[in-house]
Amino acid sequence: MIRGLNAEIRRVVLIGLVFGLLGFINGQIAWSLVAGGVLYLAWIFQQISRLEKWLQAGQGSPPPEASGIWGDIFDNIYRMQRKQKKEKQQLQILVNRVQEATAVLRDGVILLDSRGNMNWWNRSAQRLIGFQSTDQGQALLNFIRSPRFVAYFEAGKYAEPLEMPSPRGRGQRLQFQINRYGNKERLVVVRNVTRLHRLEQMRQDFIANVSHEMRTPLTVVQGYVETFADSEQLPRPWQGAFDQMQHQTQRMSMLINDLIALSRLETEDADDNQGEVLLKPLLTTIQNEAVAFSGQKNHVITVEGDEHVRMTGNEKELHSAISNLAFNAVKYSPPSFFACAATVK
Repeated sequence: MIRGLNAEIRRVVLIGLVFGLLGFINGQIAWSLVAGGVLYLAWIFQQISRLEKWLQAGQGSPPPEASGIWGDIFDNIYRMQRKQKKEKQQLQILVNRVQEATAVLRDGVILLDSRGNMNWWNRSAQRLIGFQSTDQGQALLNFIRSPRFVAYFEAGKYAEPLEMPSPRGRGQRLQFQINRYGNKERLVVVRNVTRLHRLEQMRQDFIANVSHEMRTPLTVVQGYVETFADSEQLPRPWQGAFDQMQHQTQRMSMLINDLIALSRLETEDADDNQGEVLLKPLLTTIQNEAVAFSGQKNHVITVEGDEHVRMTGNEKELHSAISNLAFNAVKYSPPSFFACAATVK
């Protein structure tokens, strides 16, 4: 570039000397220099015209022949074009490899622009959602119109994935995970979780069914064990054995109750049972139940506090959790003992 600039300066100086000399001979130095300047500007405009025609011809054509700074400009642009073309080819190779890699994924991958329109997707996404090659540029919400997905998509809170039935039906369950990247663009990963959903449903059904089926025979066994354990005619050597059986059946009953509670929690929507709970009336109810459970042991159970204290939660589950604590305190405390106290603040 320095050589071209020096050559251009020499050209300007040479034109100035030639036309200055002609003007000196003719006695019109000023007009001769103006003529030389006009001639030089005409030459510059010619080079600009050649540059424009070459750029319009495309990157495949070689640069025009020129000397001085214009030759350097043509050569530099040509080198930049070749470099850009090489980088573009490398980028295209990388894009092709990424597309080939994502094409073999079982999970669907969808690239969305900042407006939620589809730029690209792999074959798995096309199979799971049902896209066509002509759908590029369409909004994703045109194909997944479930209110749950629309709310999830527009809320912009993608920390947790969304699981829902497939928009194509067929009894499939899909999981959608959205990630932001770039300039408000989004990447959507679609996973077929039908098998996992069925296995989870089978596990929940198994726990629920087994728990309920075991409760009836265990209740019968527990009744007979308690009857024999309380019998005055039971031989003394058998008393310890029946006490142990009674203790173990109680443990099994508690385990079954826990399994039933777990099954209920898994099948119910916890958010549907949430509400404000007055604590003192709840604790007073549990206090009365614990006093009745204590019976002749005469445990001391107290509840103190404000009548208007509230908390948000599931009243049944709060009752179950707190009553378990109170009943354990009564069960394992000696008679006439300060078993437990509750303070509401």
